[in-house]
Amino acid sequence: MTHTNTLRSGFSLIELLIVIVILGGLMAVVAPGLMDSQKKATRNTMCLKMNDLKKRFDMFALDNGMYPDTEEGFQALMSNPDSDKYPGYPVKPYLKKIPKDAWKKPFVYIKKGSDLEIISYAADRRDGGEEWDKDILLSDCNK
Repeated sequence: MTHTNTLRSGFSLIELLIVIVILGGLMAVVAPGLMDSQKKATRNTMCLKMNDLKKRFDMFALDNGMYPDTEEGFQALMSNPDSDKYPGYPVKPYLKKIPKDAWKKPFVYIKKGSDLEIISYAADRRDGGEEWDKDILLSDCNK
């Protein structure tokens, strides 16, 4: 009697299809959670960055008695916009370059009376937006 040895070298098409379906199902469940986590982390990072910028504006206000005007914005942290208006400006600037958000757009600075607001227009890079495109405001970060 002859005995034939058959070696199995690989997976059958059905086995491969089952693995692909299982992996697809896992990705459908896991991927949205990972995307939300990344978006939340990006928003939290922007809040941290805006709080750092606020501290620089606070140092400016301590040295000069007021925040820079909206028109002077971040530029006022890099060089003295008016030596008569800001005589306490230090020799070393508060910032070296205009800060950008996670979407490579400059932050927006607005002086609001004796306070200020710093804004990132988020992923859509436009004023307003909803959900993950919603603007990130410093005042919302600190709530």
